[in-house]
Amino acid sequence: MASNTLQVFVHTLRYEADGIISIDLRATDRQDLPAFEAGSHIDCHLPNGLVRSYSLLNDCSERHRYVLGVLKDAKSRGGSKAMHEQLRVGMRLDISAPRNNFALHEEAAHSVLVAGGIGITPLLCMAKRLRSLGKSFEVLYFARSRAHAAFIEDIEALGAKVHFHFDDAQGGPPDLKALLAARHAANTHYYACGPAVMLDAFEAHCQSLGYANAHIERFAAVEVAASSDAQQRYTVELKRSGKVIEITPELSLLAALQQAKADVMTSCEEGICGSCETRVLEGVPDHRDSVLSPAEQASNRVMMVCVSGCQSARLVLDL
Repeated sequence: MASNTLQVFVHTLRYEADGIISIDLRATDRQDLPAFEAGSHIDCHLPNGLVRSYSLLNDCSERHRYVLGVLKDAKSRGGSKAMHEQLRVGMRLDISAPRNNFALHEEAAHSVLVAGGIGITPLLCMAKRLRSLGKSFEVLYFARSRAHAAFIEDIEALGAKVHFHFDDAQGGPPDLKALLAARHAANTHYYACGPAVMLDAFEAHCQSLGYANAHIERFAAVEVAASSDAQQRYTVELKRSGKVIEITPELSLLAALQQAKADVMTSCEEGICGSCETRVLEGVPDHRDSVLSPAEQASNRVMMVCVSGCQSARLVLDL
């Protein structure tokens, strides 16, 4: 694990909706925190030893705090459960500096922000940024019920066009394709964050509608199978340390790097947070992440070592 963490303390814990709390984090030395862009997330080192990534939802002009929104997921592997049950006001935490795999294109003529449930968190930060810039945008916010929808007052206070859809009140899920089709306009960017089924539909609909400027942020991994060219056995050279390791079917790349004590940060270990992004100096990765765009994957300049493999006999990493 990399050592460049920040120390913060829990300033406020607040109930926001059924199963959702917000967490206000501030620097222990009371100094400004590193600046961040709309769409960014941080890694939190939790009391139970886990490291988990959470989006920042507060205005990115704020430097005195980071605010997270966390859903207590019934399928939690320990992250959201720890955030809800173990955090206390005043408790100290180590966090990473903010990173952004879900960048806002501020030059767009119009932005459509599509949120499902807790997926509102990075989009709320984007909405605040767009408002501060005087940019045109609107929000589509879907939830099982109003009781499960967090930050409604914050969204309404933005003064933008908002479309709420609560499944219980409207007899089922929204017609996402129709909603997107009704929002076709030149130089519009479309952003979505929420459950995997919604994001899969969003991607499919944007493709069928010819929307090239579509962006997603996943909180849950999509399983990507190894390609037909993936090597079962290959050699990895760690350029900075000079170490050479052999990957076998029984040993994943991440496990081998950890055994070699390589300086690589990990968090989700599912290819969705970007913590383990590593520069590739030689070789052809077998990309299996949900972070890099198709163009970024095709460039083979970086890879997510937690889930990806290799298509060449040898891989040289900047480690």
